[in-house]
Amino acid sequence: MGNQWVLGLHLVFLSMFLVATKYTCLGAQNSTRSCHERERLALLEFKHSVKDDFEILSSWVGIDCCSWKGVRCDGVTGRVVGLHLRGDFGDYDYYEDGYYLEGDKVTPYLAELRHLQHLDLSGNNFYGSQIPKFIGSFKQLSYLNLSYAFFSGIIPHHIGNLSNLKVLDLRSSSYDETRLITSNDMAWVSGLSSLEHLDLSGVNLSQANNVDMVFYMIPSLTYLSLSWCGLINADLGLHLNSSKILPNIEHLDLSSNSFEGQLPHFFQNLTSLTFLDLSYYNLSLAWNSVNLLNMIPSLSELHLSVCGLHNAPFSPTYLNSSAHSNIQYLDLSCNSIGGRFPSKLMNITSLTFLDLSENLLHSSVPVMPNLLKLDVSYNNFEHIELVGIWRQCHLKELSVSGNHFGGEMIGPSSNTSECSHYALEVLEAQVNELNGSIPESLGRLRSLEALDLSDNKLTGSVPTFLGNLTKLELYYNQFSGSIPESLGRLTGLTYLDLQSNLLTGSIPESLRRLTGLTYLDLQSNLLTGSIPESLGRLTGLTLLNLQTNRLTGPIPESLGRLTGLTLLYLKSNLLTGPIPVTVGQLTKLVNLDVSENSLEGVVMEAHFANLSMLLSLDTSANHKLIFNVSHEWIPPFQLRNVQLSSCKIENGFPHWLQNQRKLVSLELSNTSLYGPLPTWLRNMSMIASLDLSNNKLIGSLINLPLSEYTRIILLQHNLLNGSIPRSMCRRRRLVILDVSSNRLSGNIPDCLENLQDMRMLILSSTGLSGVLPSSFGNIYSSLEWLKLNDNNFNGQLPRDLGKLRDLKLLDLGNNKFSGIIPKWIGKKLSSLEILRLHKNNFTGGIPHSLCQCSDLRILDIAHNHLIGSIPHCFGEMSGMIEARDENYRQYYEDTDVIDVIQVMKGIELDYTTTMGLVINMDLSSNKLTGEIPPEITALAMLMGLNLSHNHLSGSIPDSIGNMKALNSLDFSDNQLTGTIPPSMAALNFLSSMNLSYNKLSGRIPTGKQLQTLNDPSIYAGNRDLCGAPLPNNCSNPENPPATRSKKKYKKANGLRKVWFYLDITCGFATGFWGIIGVLAFKKQWRRKLFMIAEVTMDKVYVAVAVRISKIKRGRRDAK
Repeated sequence: MGNQWVLGLHLVFLSMFLVATKYTCLGAQNSTRSCHERERLALLEFKHSVKDDFEILSSWVGIDCCSWKGVRCDGVTGRVVGLHLRGDFGDYDYYEDGYYLEGDKVTPYLAELRHLQHLDLSGNNFYGSQIPKFIGSFKQLSYLNLSYAFFSGIIPHHIGNLSNLKVLDLRSSSYDETRLITSNDMAWVSGLSSLEHLDLSGVNLSQANNVDMVFYMIPSLTYLSLSWCGLINADLGLHLNSSKILPNIEHLDLSSNSFEGQLPHFFQNLTSLTFLDLSYYNLSLAWNSVNLLNMIPSLSELHLSVCGLHNAPFSPTYLNSSAHSNIQYLDLSCNSIGGRFPSKLMNITSLTFLDLSENLLHSSVPVMPNLLKLDVSYNNFEHIELVGIWRQCHLKELSVSGNHFGGEMIGPSSNTSECSHYALEVLEAQVNELNGSIPESLGRLRSLEALDLSDNKLTGSVPTFLGNLTKLELYYNQFSGSIPESLGRLTGLTYLDLQSNLLTGSIPESLRRLTGLTYLDLQSNLLTGSIPESLGRLTGLTLLNLQTNRLTGPIPESLGRLTGLTLLYLKSNLLTGPIPVTVGQLTKLVNLDVSENSLEGVVMEAHFANLSMLLSLDTSANHKLIFNVSHEWIPPFQLRNVQLSSCKIENGFPHWLQNQRKLVSLELSNTSLYGPLPTWLRNMSMIASLDLSNNKLIGSLINLPLSEYTRIILLQHNLLNGSIPRSMCRRRRLVILDVSSNRLSGNIPDCLENLQDMRMLILSSTGLSGVLPSSFGNIYSSLEWLKLNDNNFNGQLPRDLGKLRDLKLLDLGNNKFSGIIPKWIGKKLSSLEILRLHKNNFTGGIPHSLCQCSDLRILDIAHNHLIGSIPHCFGEMSGMIEARDENYRQYYEDTDVIDVIQVMKGIELDYTTTMGLVINMDLSSNKLTGEIPPEITALAMLMGLNLSHNHLSGSIPDSIGNMKALNSLDFSDNQLTGTIPPSMAALNFLSSMNLSYNKLSGRIPTGKQLQTLNDPSIYAGNRDLCGAPLPNNCSNPENPPATRSKKKYKKANGLRKVWFYLDITCGFATGFWGIIGVLAFKKQWRRKLFMIAEVTMDKVYVAVAVRISKIKRGRRDAK
């Protein structure tokens, strides 16, 4: 009994010891033991080596690095074992808060983390630096992810030392050659004996040796992706023992390489493989391609997109239901499979998803009872009935988009065996040119949850008979009428997109019943009335888009109840009143756009009180809206986009902007800003677009953001002074720079070769002077728009400008340039569309090489000192002959930064968004001679032609009536003769003409458009003109002699001139050689002639000397 008591006591103490030990150990594991000092310092060195604009490493302070975000330590030793620093560079959604680190390289101090097991630096930006070699020293590393971190160069073979590595992800972008990861030898993979997951997608292996070792030296692999690696058949190790190749592989992606021909035989040994992607493998000549499913019976998902299977023999020998019971997902898209539907696919009874999109099918789609998802979009089906909507009873998802069916949607025909029940839940039929109304027979699809009929030509009213819908997309159609009140019956709707239709009337109150709605897009319609207060009941909304309508009234305060709203677009309406303060309650709001309305009132801090997630704010073009926030205000958000243009900002430059460290776009044009640019603006390192135009800013340009990200700087129409600082050239990625209409001075800095991405450089009306730097020509070839007009530049044009081969607009007007117009302008700048050399000091003739600028639409070389004739080849400029398409005009409408000044109808006009419509030629106010070349009348699209104030002679070409688009014509102040051609009456668009002060004669033509030009001054200074609108009547009612007679007399006069000059030449030759020839052969005569000349000169000299002597003597006597 005593022994039992002692034993029991021992058991109690043992239990207490075990419990104590257990909790002590657990306590040790959970204790936050401080990390080692050397590792902490190494992490701080890493922090200092990168740029952290998104404050990912903001918690990296203090002595305990184990508590820092992204750092994981061992609970017992305190050693750093994990570094989780994944970013989303180049991958994040604009409307989600992105985050990433940037650095020139990974600091070698990280090598101190010798116990590291997990390292993730993916999604950051290391600017094309090489993968560090010291990573190979992390012997305990089991997870390494460097994907999409913008590394480049050769993969260091040291990674092969990581024998414990299980996951290696080096995915790279295969589109950016400057940041491309490569390998010259893949032998290092042989050391990765524990590797299970390997992803080298986008890594260039085209020059690598031993690529086949990836397939047979890592038997533990279960996941392998080698897409976009530049591989060929030889890299697959076809000569190897197939039993040793990837014995445990489950997921294999070999897509987007250069494989072709027969499939490798080792596929038949991949008994564990469930996923295979061979997209872009050329199987057109592979006899065993259709045997693929037999080779790998374990497959459940197979991708064969773009494999050249248009001739594949889909034979029942290979495709039978018993052999392929595991395949569920089959992708055969983009294979040019044409004609009849491959019916043998019906034998694959296990198939649940079939993708045949982007092929050439045009026959009826058969019924496949077990199929749940079918995609036959972008084929050649001519009728919607061929896809068998009413025959597919079991299908749950059907996509038939992009087949251009045309015609109306129709219900089941009388001879179609309808289903007792339709399982269809998703129907996508966008981009099919369907017209007519949506048939009510679609209501039979009672399981239908998502319907997408967008981008068609459907008309009628919005359907409301589809009671179970959760998603309805009808955008880009022609639905008209009002939004029906009955739409409120579709209480299951969560997604409604009716944008870009012709809907009218007001927003129905019944929408308040759609309490599950999360997405409502009614933009780009003709809706009127006010925004219903009842929309505030749709508390589940995440997007509300009502922009580009005709809505009036105030913004309802009830919108402040939409607490889940992330995107609110009310742009381009007729809204009035203030922005309600309740908007500040939308705690999840990311984007707020109320621009282009008539809002008024004061915007204060309270409007933004709780908008901590706001990324984009646009209130522009509300001219009565006033921003009045204190200098001390610190906003709760970090904006990426701020657009306050054409509002009024009080208290000068907004100080709260200096706290917006993630700002990418800042537009404060026409906001009453004044004073100098703030010094803190220089530190806004993320800004890509800056628009401070049309204000009253003063001072120099030195405080502009010094950021490599800066793409656009717009400072036009301010009062800025000083010179352009050389620091401007540090912005290597600058695309648009506009500092026009300021008060600058000095020269253009000679460092422009650094601006390799520059497309638009606008320095008009700045007061700059001097000669153009030669570095202009070294801005690569990206420069398309160069405007230096209205300055004090002088000298000749540097030849290096000819290197700007992509230049479309060159405006050097109103300067002091001199010399001849260089021939290289036409030979090298052949892409020019607008050339303006107006009002300079150019001399010489017009170079014929300008005719090589066939795309010219505006040629303005007026007000120079040019001589010679107008080149006949001007009539070959196709840009003034052929009409341009709508896309071309839209390009200029969207480019609202650029303007060009042209004289049309005698008035100097400034064209901006309509510049793409202007086609003009101005050669006026020079010293041009000769006749107007008749070839110039071939310029059928020319709108303005000004040849005034020259010395042109001859007659106006009879074919001038061919210039049908001519709107403005000025031939005044020349020496033109003859009659006004009757064909001018055919110029139906002519609204301004001036033929004054020439030598024209005869009757003024009448009829059509000329009848409206009844100002006598346009014919003044032509004494021999007669007829209306001049007061002098023509004495002879008949027209002057025909043009044919004039040409005959002209030809006769030409022959007389020839004979006249021939007579003079013969007479001169006879007289000259008659004397000189005799003197050449008669030496005695020649001596006699020289003696006579010498005596005569002596006599003349004596006579002159005597005369001068007498004059001097007479003057002395007079004194």
